Amino acid sequence: MSVQTPFQTTVTVVGMTCGHCTSSVQEEVGEIAGVRSVDVVLDSGAVTISSDRPLARPEIEAAVVEAGYALA
Repeated sequence: MSVQTPFQTTVTVVGMTCGHCTSSVQEEVGEIAGVRSVDVVLDSGAVTISSDRPLARPEIEAAVVEAGYALA
């Protein structure tokens, strides 16, 4: 049995100012097909995404925009 190592993508989101902001981004990005986990760091805007497949920037950007923010 082989265990697939997830893909990891890190982007920077601008405009987040509070915990609710990070929750919104985490929720929207987490809905992308294949996403396993989303870690959002408010201070830096860093969003680290683990997924079962490579993620294209436009699909990440669409989720971030849906949450009300933008990619740097």
